[in-house]
Amino acid sequence: MDSAAFGIPLDPVVAGYVYAHPLKIWLYVFMAAVGSALGSLIPYGIGCAGGELLLLKHVNRERFERLRDRFENQEFFAMMVPAMLPPPTPFKLFLLAAGVFEMRPALFLLAIFVGRVIRFLILGFLVVKFGPGIVNLVTVVMARHLIWVIIGFVLLIGFFIYQFKLRGSRASQGEGPREAA
Repeated sequence: MDSAAFGIPLDPVVAGYVYAHPLKIWLYVFMAAVGSALGSLIPYGIGCAGGELLLLKHVNRERFERLRDRFENQEFFAMMVPAMLPPPTPFKLFLLAAGVFEMRPALFLLAIFVGRVIRFLILGFLVVKFGPGIVNLVTVVMARHLIWVIIGFVLLIGFFIYQFKLRGSRASQGEGPREAA
């Protein structure tokens, strides 16, 4: 329901379940991620059915073009990164944009699922370690410093992509891990 229509804050719900039954963290994370991904199909479908005008009502033409370029270059990360970010990230705009820019449905679902699993796992481990009060603290910090959080996530993901490509180029050149003599 959170991704489909109403803005239900899923984080406190997941945090409550994890706090009540910490050993079932994987179950709650999986269920929340699957539900969020499936619910995201509704705004995605609206975007596919002609949501370009609706999207342009909420973003200016320049931002629209940047979104389109992001989806053309790295559509998986264009969905996964916003899926990891907590409210007040305008996630529904990204869902709509994915439909408008004709992202493949399977890749769309996978990106949201992976992003939500990362988000809810971090949340769950924080709740297990520090208790449910951490949800409010993290939400306040994220809301006040959202731009820095986004920059941090982008840098982290960029680092992982760079490392992955670096390893791939080494493997294709026949360089493997160096052995100690």
